[in-house]
Amino acid sequence: MIEKTIISHLVFNEAFARKTLPFLKDEYFHNHHEKTVYKLIDTYVKKYNSTPTKEVLHIELKNKEGLSENTYKESKTLIDDLTVENTEVQWLLDSTEKFCQEKAIYNAIMASIKILDDKTGATSTGSIPTLLSDALGVSFDVSIGHDYFANADDRFDFYHRKEEHIPFDLELLNKITKGGLVRKTLNIALAGTGVGKSLFMCHCASYNLTQGKNVLYITMEMAEEKIAERIDANLLNVTVDELSILPKDSYDKKINRLKEKTVGKLVIKEYPTASAGSGHFRHLLNELRIKRNFVPDIIYIDYLNICSSSRIKSGSNVNSYTYIKAIAEELRGLAVEFNVPVVSATQTTRGGYGNSDVELTDTSESFGLPATADLMFALISTEELEDRGQLMVKQLKNRYNDPTLHRRFVVGIDRAKMRLFDVDSSEQTLQDDKPVFSKSSFGQGIDAERKEKLKKLMN
Repeated sequence: MIEKTIISHLVFNEAFARKTLPFLKDEYFHNHHEKTVYKLIDTYVKKYNSTPTKEVLHIELKNKEGLSENTYKESKTLIDDLTVENTEVQWLLDSTEKFCQEKAIYNAIMASIKILDDKTGATSTGSIPTLLSDALGVSFDVSIGHDYFANADDRFDFYHRKEEHIPFDLELLNKITKGGLVRKTLNIALAGTGVGKSLFMCHCASYNLTQGKNVLYITMEMAEEKIAERIDANLLNVTVDELSILPKDSYDKKINRLKEKTVGKLVIKEYPTASAGSGHFRHLLNELRIKRNFVPDIIYIDYLNICSSSRIKSGSNVNSYTYIKAIAEELRGLAVEFNVPVVSATQTTRGGYGNSDVELTDTSESFGLPATADLMFALISTEELEDRGQLMVKQLKNRYNDPTLHRRFVVGIDRAKMRLFDVDSSEQTLQDDKPVFSKSSFGQGIDAERKEKLKKLMN
């Protein structure tokens, strides 16, 4: 049995013991006598920083209290039978890792069954995906930290490595992110109702598709067909209204022409509002990989505030700060686990709605969200901007680049075709750090020319 082999090498092979003990757990040994001997070894190594001899194990076993007579005898026999075995080291490490993975999965399944059988509801079934995910993630990670001097060459290579970005088709968004979104990040658009959160994500998803990227769009606000309609309008160069009267042969021609231009795929998945979280998305990603051979390069989630948490049971007595922060952390964890950028959105507070100088504090429900996000920007619309066919973008948090670079800028918007586009540089009249219009700052510390402009906006 592999258990006996592992225990033998923990005693006689100190190098093996030091590599594996950080990952082994007593719960992986299901026989009482094997678990007992393993715990004796583990305790001794932690206390004396060396592996015990068989004689030491016999003494420790004899002094251990609370053992049944049968467990004591079987443990004593196991210690007696421990021998030095000439086993290939890499095979032994691989076999031990596999043993840990299999036992972890088995334990997670048994724990999940126990949760399902528990009629008291003391533990939420939402924790089951996390249990299984943790079990599937068991591995022997040999990295134990970055040595400043020993790893100097690796660090130099990191500085000069060109990180893969998923670009936008908007020049200034590419500038503030140094070329686009990076994998393993959470990116959030903040906007009021009707400003264009979904339009922004549909536009970016459309561009990603044309660039040959695989895109997963998860919607909990609109039906799958409504999201596809917006993407159709963007990619087929027709208005949303024209789609309903477009002849079938014309529609097919446009779709086929588009299909010939890209190797990317787009999958849109709808969930009921507030019914799905990172656990459901993880299951979806695994199903798509197995059933459709589809692995996304980027994920859009429309939108974060109406997701559910996999860790906190719905209806639990927790405040919105804790709940939304938990959702944000879980989605960022999903981005890291599947090596993709995740793009989502959130609403502004009532005070932030209609304000063209939106701040991080205008994030609705939870300030824990911007604390977790890697990139966060506001999408702002005013009557003047609407008249000009523009949308203002204001950086709120940026781990990609200096957030003071192009803190505010405008992009063109075509709501009929669900598109965003670059505007002429002469239109970028808001490159300084002063807002066009802010209810909270009106008349305070601003020059006469700006006051006059603000008065015109408010009339």
